[in-house]
Amino acid sequence: MKIKIITNNYLIFRLYSNDYPVIYKKKSYKEILKLARDYVHKGHKLLTHPLSGSVKPNETPFKTILISSFLGDLDMKSLSIIEKSIETADKFEEVVNDYSENIERDFMEIDLSLIKNVINKLN
Repeated sequence: MKIKIITNNYLIFRLYSNDYPVIYKKKSYKEILKLARDYVHKGHKLLTHPLSGSVKPNETPFKTILISSFLGDLDMKSLSIIEKSIETADKFEEVVNDYSENIERDFMEIDLSLIKNVINKLN
Protein backbone atom coordinates (compact mmCIF):
# COMPACT_ATOMS: atom_id res chain seq x y z
CA MET A 1 0.00 0.00 0.00
CA LYS A 2 1.27 3.43 -0.90
CA ILE A 3 1.40 5.75 2.09
CA LYS A 4 2.16 9.39 2.81
CA ILE A 5 3.24 10.52 6.26
CA ILE A 6 2.20 13.76 7.95
CA THR A 7 4.22 14.58 11.05
CA ASN A 8 5.77 17.17 13.32
CA ASN A 9 8.22 14.57 14.62
CA TYR A 10 11.75 14.97 13.25
CA LEU A 11 12.60 11.34 14.09
CA ILE A 12 9.86 10.17 11.72
CA PHE A 13 11.12 12.49 9.00
CA ARG A 14 14.70 11.31 9.45
CA LEU A 15 13.82 7.62 9.50
CA TYR A 16 11.23 7.45 6.69
CA SER A 17 11.81 10.32 4.27
CA ASN A 18 13.96 8.19 1.94
CA ASP A 19 11.24 5.52 1.61
CA TYR A 20 7.96 7.47 1.78
CA PRO A 21 6.68 10.95 1.03
CA VAL A 22 6.88 12.73 4.39
CA ILE A 23 5.18 16.04 5.04
CA TYR A 24 7.19 17.34 7.98
CA LYS A 25 6.06 20.60 9.54
CA LYS A 26 7.12 22.23 12.79
CA LYS A 27 3.54 22.72 13.89
CA SER A 28 1.44 21.95 16.95
CA TYR A 29 -0.46 18.72 17.49
CA LYS A 30 -3.75 20.37 16.46
CA GLU A 31 -2.17 21.98 13.42
CA ILE A 32 -1.00 18.54 12.28
CA LEU A 33 -4.59 17.29 12.62
CA LYS A 34 -5.82 20.23 10.55
CA LEU A 35 -3.14 19.60 7.93
CA ALA A 36 -4.29 15.97 7.69
CA ARG A 37 -7.87 17.25 7.27
CA ASP A 38 -6.69 19.41 4.35
CA TYR A 39 -5.26 16.30 2.68
CA VAL A 40 -8.48 14.36 3.31
CA HIS A 41 -10.38 17.19 1.60
CA LYS A 42 -8.07 16.76 -1.41
CA GLY A 43 -9.01 13.06 -1.68
CA HIS A 44 -6.53 11.20 0.54
CA LYS A 45 -7.79 8.56 3.00
CA LEU A 46 -6.71 8.19 6.60
CA LEU A 47 -4.71 5.02 7.19
CA THR A 48 -4.23 5.61 10.92
CA HIS A 49 -6.64 7.07 13.43
CA PRO A 50 -5.54 10.60 14.30
CA LEU A 51 -5.97 9.91 18.02
CA SER A 52 -4.27 6.52 18.02
CA GLY A 53 -2.42 5.32 21.08
CA SER A 54 -3.18 6.06 24.68
CA VAL A 55 -1.46 9.46 24.69
CA LYS A 56 -3.97 12.31 24.92
CA PRO A 57 -3.58 15.41 22.73
CA ASN A 58 -2.60 17.49 25.77
CA GLU A 59 0.05 15.00 26.88
CA THR A 60 2.38 15.15 23.88
CA PRO A 61 3.40 17.77 21.35
CA PHE A 62 4.09 15.19 18.60
CA LYS A 63 1.70 13.56 16.16
CA THR A 64 2.15 11.45 13.06
CA ILE A 65 -0.69 10.43 10.77
CA LEU A 66 -0.54 8.06 7.82
CA ILE A 67 -2.68 8.80 4.78
CA SER A 68 -2.99 7.22 1.35
CA SER A 69 -0.59 8.65 -1.20
CA PHE A 70 -3.19 8.41 -3.97
CA LEU A 71 -6.03 10.83 -4.60
CA GLY A 72 -9.59 9.66 -4.89
CA ASP A 73 -13.05 10.98 -4.15
CA LEU A 74 -13.61 12.62 -0.79
CA ASP A 75 -13.74 9.78 1.74
CA MET A 76 -16.57 10.69 4.12
CA LYS A 77 -15.42 8.21 6.78
CA SER A 78 -11.93 9.77 6.85
CA LEU A 79 -13.45 13.25 6.93
CA SER A 80 -15.72 12.34 9.84
CA ILE A 81 -12.85 10.79 11.79
CA ILE A 82 -10.50 13.73 11.32
CA GLU A 83 -13.20 16.30 12.14
CA LYS A 84 -14.13 14.44 15.35
CA SER A 85 -10.44 14.15 16.24
CA ILE A 86 -9.99 17.91 15.88
CA GLU A 87 -13.07 18.48 18.06
CA THR A 88 -11.64 16.13 20.69
CA ALA A 89 -8.25 17.87 20.60
CA ASP A 90 -10.01 21.22 21.01
CA LYS A 91 -11.39 19.98 24.35
CA PHE A 92 -7.85 19.71 25.72
CA GLU A 93 -5.54 22.57 26.57
CA GLU A 94 -2.76 22.94 24.01
CA VAL A 95 0.61 21.52 25.05
CA VAL A 96 3.23 24.16 25.69
CA ASN A 97 6.41 22.73 24.25
CA ASP A 98 8.91 23.77 26.89
CA TYR A 99 10.16 20.30 27.75
CA SER A 100 13.77 19.39 28.29
CA GLU A 101 15.49 17.74 25.32
CA ASN A 102 15.32 14.33 27.01
CA ILE A 103 11.58 14.52 27.66
CA GLU A 104 10.92 15.85 24.16
CA ARG A 105 12.95 12.97 22.75
CA ASP A 106 10.85 10.51 24.80
CA PHE A 107 7.65 11.93 23.28
CA MET A 108 9.16 11.60 19.79
CA GLU A 109 10.12 7.98 20.52
CA ILE A 110 6.57 7.14 21.67
CA ASP A 111 5.11 8.62 18.48
CA LEU A 112 7.73 6.79 16.42
CA SER A 113 6.99 3.42 18.01
CA LEU A 114 3.26 3.77 17.30
CA ILE A 115 3.86 4.56 13.63
CA LYS A 116 6.67 2.04 13.17
CA ASN A 117 4.29 -0.78 14.14
CA VAL A 118 1.66 0.36 11.65
CA ILE A 119 4.14 0.82 8.79
CA ASN A 120 5.53 -2.66 9.44
CA LYS A 121 1.99 -4.12 9.28
CA LEU A 122 1.15 -2.23 6.09
CA ASN A 123 4.26 -3.58 4.41
